[in-house]
Amino acid sequence: MTHQRPAALAALALILATPAFAQDAVEVKAGVDAWSKGEYDRAVGQWKGPAERGDADAQFNLAQAYKLGRGVPIDLMRAADLYARAAKQGHVQAGDNYGLALFELGKKVEAAEWLDKSAIRGEPRAQFVLGTMFFNGDAVAKDWVRAYALVSRAASSGLPQASKTLTQMDQYISVADKQKGVALARQYESGKAQPSLIAINETPAPRTTPQPTAPVATAAANPVPTPAKPATQPAPQPAIRDGGWRVQLGAFGDAGNARSLWARVGSRFPGRQPYYVKAGAITRLQVGPFASQGEANRACGAVKPCIAVRK
Repeated sequence: MTHQRPAALAALALILATPAFAQDAVEVKAGVDAWSKGEYDRAVGQWKGPAERGDADAQFNLAQAYKLGRGVPIDLMRAADLYARAAKQGHVQAGDNYGLALFELGKKVEAAEWLDKSAIRGEPRAQFVLGTMFFNGDAVAKDWVRAYALVSRAASSGLPQASKTLTQMDQYISVADKQKGVALARQYESGKAQPSLIAINETPAPRTTPQPTAPVATAAANPVPTPAKPATQPAPQPAIRDGGWRVQLGAFGDAGNARSLWARVGSRFPGRQPYYVKAGAITRLQVGPFASQGEANRACGAVKPCIAVRK
């Protein structure tokens, strides 16, 4: 019967271990309850033991406390360590936050790999940050098409910073690249393409736009990178007289649809630029400027529907 002893010992070990796991779950839950009441010191006290014993939920919750400075002083390094420990156990939210924390800490090469995983899953904040990294060539190879696609996806998810950054990108990215970016964004949305990194750039490109590094204020907020001005400027366009006229191509409940339309038809209005005019929840796509109503009407021959409007 000696051959049965290892199995018996294994069963005994499982029985002895089970109460510890159960106790960790109780403490984690108690911490969550305390946190919801604003009792942050007590919440942190409940999570420290389970976190040290390897409970991924406790590690993630404790990381959030260090990130936000609730119940403990703000310590992004400590938060990143806890996110990493939980993420390596398969905790998805910890993985998302770990990539963002690494980015804030300036560890952008390491951050890119984690942000890439999150972006593939469709996490808007990761798509936004990774997209701006592609735009700037910041720790990854510069790729404006991929940048536009990722930031477009983040904007369509309702991330305000992404919508603002996309407007900035519109000033620098060619119509052809925007069209490719919009098409790639659709592939990301359908799951037919993945935003995997093309290449890691160990020496990030110089930036000309400052980038915030202060800790975030809320659990939903994250670093807000902004595109740096490209070293090579687009060729200057011939002077166009502004007579106060534009053409309007449509009104959209989703601002992303206005940008998508401009990416498709922008080449038909050489030298002009898009204007995304907010009217409550509606975004109107207007193009201009034009010197006169007649010039605007003639431009409308390039696409329908289209009407001349005073700005």
